[in-house]
Amino acid sequence: MFIRFQIVAIIGSLIYLFIVFEAVRRRKLKEAYALLWVGTGIFFLILSLLWWPITYISPRIGIYYPPASLFLALFVAIFLILLQYSILQSSRSEQIKELSQESGLLRHRVLNLEKKIKQLEERAEKE
Repeated sequence: MFIRFQIVAIIGSLIYLFIVFEAVRRRKLKEAYALLWVGTGIFFLILSLLWWPITYISPRIGIYYPPASLFLALFVAIFLILLQYSILQSSRSEQIKELSQESGLLRHRVLNLEKKIKQLEERAEKE
């Protein structure tokens, strides 16, 4: 029925998975993050290969053109990935702020210790 679209979806999913695996292989994407991308790619590959879940679910959710359901699933997946990265970004931002503050405090302590050492050296030279 939608054989051309199915072929394009399969090829697109395989290209997507190839790009993710290649990024992991070249160390441009960490394995921890790649799991999410690979999971999404496998999900879309399965949906592309097994067309019956899309044709079964589409009319039940009010979508009468089944390939549009695949696009809806793609948008939901992208939204979830963006949400996950936003959460990660927020936690990293908080960690960076705390580390910056700690670094400033340590720098202040080092400067104070260096001043004390200098004062002690000057006293030792005078004696």
